[in-house]
Amino acid sequence: MHRPVISSFCPPPNASFIRLFLHGLLFLDAIHLIYFQKMKDPLSHNYQAIIMLWMIAQQISLWLTTCLSLLYCAKIVRFSHTFLLCVASWISRKLSHLLLGSILLSCVCTVVCLWDFFNRSRFTFTAMLSGNNTEFNVQITKLSFFYSFLLCNVGSIPPFLLFLVSSGLLIISLGSHMRTMRAQTRDSRDPSLEAHIKALIVLVSFLCFSVVSFCAALVSVPLLLLWQNKVGVMVCIGVMAACPSGHAAILISGNTKLRRAEEMILSWVHRGLKVRTDSKADPRTATGHEMCSS
Repeated sequence: MHRPVISSFCPPPNASFIRLFLHGLLFLDAIHLIYFQKMKDPLSHNYQAIIMLWMIAQQISLWLTTCLSLLYCAKIVRFSHTFLLCVASWISRKLSHLLLGSILLSCVCTVVCLWDFFNRSRFTFTAMLSGNNTEFNVQITKLSFFYSFLLCNVGSIPPFLLFLVSSGLLIISLGSHMRTMRAQTRDSRDPSLEAHIKALIVLVSFLCFSVVSFCAALVSVPLLLLWQNKVGVMVCIGVMAACPSGHAAILISGNTKLRRAEEMILSWVHRGLKVRTDSKADPRTATGHEMCSS
């Protein structure tokens, strides 16, 4: 059965806004950690709220990328079983419903995380008012933050498992397609093979960057709560901020339209810098160029 090949490998526009939001939250996190949060004091509610919002946005980004991986799997993978063919056809037709469902599930997880966070914050505030032991108050705040961190990350398990299953099906399909090509000695420039490879580059790179970002977030928790190492936490924040940027760079390099737009922007910036350099070197030449252009 012939399957259409996806020509553009870009995430949904919502994923781009989520990544910008993630960068903004990490920037606020770094500023708050440097200027407002003292490592020996209990974690402020503002700092905990920034971390919670970051984990929720990360979870929404994971759901959107899981929908993208399911779309790749439905459009590219060639199934031989009737049930799998029906599932792939259903995913192709119900993509908008899947996106809506992922957003609703993310909203449910957000409500659960925020409910738990505010309940624990109220309990922590009451405990701090009733007791005079500062060290005990610090430990209560740390435990409350750690439990909220675990609860938010538990909600990322279902989309991550779906992402792994769809990526595994793509890898199996790629191996089967390459064996078929060797048996039939087909041309190396096969559209289906290129679609497999491009989709796998997008998904595997996202998987690698997500694992690195999650490991950095996981390492930052004991650095913040146990060892109170501000430099180590800042390094982890930098790694978490670099991961979405690295995946975006891979997406741009693998997409013709985005690469062309990037080249146009770089060319425009290069021309602007060249005109500025020429104006500093010879103001009369720059004035002549401006008169000619006008």
